[in-house]
Amino acid sequence: MTYRIGVDVGGTFTDVVCVAADGVTTLAKASSTPADQSEGVVAGLAVLAQRLGLSLPDLLARTERIVHGTTVATNALLERKGAKVAMLTTEGHRDVIEMREGLKPERYNLRLPAAPALVPRRLRLPVAERIRPDGRVEAALDRASLDAAIATLKAEQVEAVAICFLHSWRDDSHEREAAEAVRAALPGVFVTTSAEVLPQIKEFERFSTACVNAYVGPIVSRYLARLRGRLAEAGYTGPVFVILSHGGVAPVEEAARLAAGTALSGPAGGVAAGVALAERGLGDDLITFDVGGTSTDIALVQDGEAALGRGRTVAGERIALESLDIVTLGAGGGSIGHVGASGTLQVGPRSAGAVPGPVAYGQGGTEPAVTDANLVLGYLDSDNFLGGARKLDRDGALAAFERLGATLGIDALATAEGVHRLANVRMADGIRVATVRRGVDPRDFTLLAFGGAAGLHASAVARELGMRRVAVPVFAAGLSAWGMLHTDLRYEMARSEINTGGVPDDAALRTIWTGLESEGRARVATWFGGAVETKRAADMRYGEQVFEIAVPLEGVDWDAPGLTQRVTDAFHARHQGLFTYALREEEVVLVNARLAVIGRLPPMSAPEAAAGRDAAAPYATRRARLAGVEQDLPVLDFGALTPGQEVAGSAIIESDTTTVLLLPGDVARMDGRGWLVVTLPGDG
Repeated sequence: MTYRIGVDVGGTFTDVVCVAADGVTTLAKASSTPADQSEGVVAGLAVLAQRLGLSLPDLLARTERIVHGTTVATNALLERKGAKVAMLTTEGHRDVIEMREGLKPERYNLRLPAAPALVPRRLRLPVAERIRPDGRVEAALDRASLDAAIATLKAEQVEAVAICFLHSWRDDSHEREAAEAVRAALPGVFVTTSAEVLPQIKEFERFSTACVNAYVGPIVSRYLARLRGRLAEAGYTGPVFVILSHGGVAPVEEAARLAAGTALSGPAGGVAAGVALAERGLGDDLITFDVGGTSTDIALVQDGEAALGRGRTVAGERIALESLDIVTLGAGGGSIGHVGASGTLQVGPRSAGAVPGPVAYGQGGTEPAVTDANLVLGYLDSDNFLGGARKLDRDGALAAFERLGATLGIDALATAEGVHRLANVRMADGIRVATVRRGVDPRDFTLLAFGGAAGLHASAVARELGMRRVAVPVFAAGLSAWGMLHTDLRYEMARSEINTGGVPDDAALRTIWTGLESEGRARVATWFGGAVETKRAADMRYGEQVFEIAVPLEGVDWDAPGLTQRVTDAFHARHQGLFTYALREEEVVLVNARLAVIGRLPPMSAPEAAAGRDAAAPYATRRARLAGVEQDLPVLDFGALTPGQEVAGSAIIESDTTTVLLLPGDVARMDGRGWLVVTLPGDG
């Protein structure tokens, strides 16, 4: 038997999912180790080997590939613990990353302080050089000013350097020359150029993305090197891939080079799982609802595809690489309940994380979290957390709520119920941001609930939004890791092609994308030797507009005459779909040509649904509190439910790693393909 393993490192737990050659899936969990995530990865692999009845070396010897989602880059940005980074830039443009686009996040807040730049001004070093937008060299790279900047880099003992010259998207020769000089003078320092990270117009987005890449690059590179080393020591010699923000995977070497592309690495696995489940028949329109220990990640899958976007801001820093459109909020199982400045009950965004964790973990936590609320309300079994591997301290959690409730003048259970309800409201608001504010009606979608805590909140959150359908996969707690095994290699390319305006003629269009395809296929060919596909897209706008929109070009006949008109028509149709109008008499401008090169990995097998078993009966009852009333709820084993079996709420369905709370009026039906579908009452 051979295996493929997906690893998702969360704020509290590291999920490890193994899919065997016959499609059988096994999930293991270990505590995350924030100081060095690779320790938690290897610990999770050891737990997985134990569950499979194998030694760790034997498991790894049978493993074909490992796909990993990491939060190293995200944490470095959030905690401002990246490398000491400097920036070399065209003389006169050192303040681009501080001026940004001249806009404030809160434009009417006159007291809003300026966001601190990732690179301090003293380390933004000017270099005399200038290339014009048309590629003409106006001023050659001045070696004296470059050498002076390098001397400052040495004196400051920087760990990384971002080289960001004006108009390098048109000609990056000066950036490459400067990079060679810096690497020669400072061996071991991480060096990145803006043109290799994002060869596009708009200098702020390009400079910012390059600076982020330099800031997190050394951290990500060192982590991936440690991970490879630990895996090798444990006996693994196969390939290791990292899922990137766009939802595709790449070898660790590429992830280290383009470290900024890992900023959404962890959440991307959940969206990839949503796409995979849509292909398996769950439904084409899904809202992925990933509730972990520290956060909730939300994204849309429409018509079976995940939405991609650019201009993502992570921890206040612009990363203009292609990425999945994910909304993240600080509400998860570890979110802490507390009294806010207004004297009212609040939940999050502070989290108990993995250390010390919720009070119930017994690791020194003193402030009650959402997990503590779910425990004292009776939704969780204190003796069956992680299949009994960890006992939860209900008395300790209850005492924490008694302390919190005393400041509010209410009892412990009412306080816990308030924390649970507030968490639901915050999660529902996050879904509104991802849907209603973008013109999407969530009632037309199925809420795909996964992550260890989602099943406890999904029904209530769906009710808040008027949704009628919730789906919870059997392996909900590890679905992000599972999704990583169901995505393909992906290499994104972009080139700015804006000239005097308009859309180039047929021959020029074909030349542009032929060049991209040749370069992209050559790059992916160094990763693996399987089948490769490409997807074309463009960024386009009307001549008088400031911002362009992404236009898919998959349906365009690339070989027949009239290509320019077909590309133009595709833009009009896209504009009409997004904004309800198209200005067909206006000039249309091609700004960026885009190409995704996709290496198709072998598909995963799906296990056959178990047949011939009797419907599972409740194996216990549990005293729980719903809407202020305590009652005895039947408890069923998730894994024992048979295809087609229905369970009516109120009830609890639990497995070793996740729990589903059914509210009154809910009807859950087990699908033979591996998920539970919950239908909510018609009145929402």
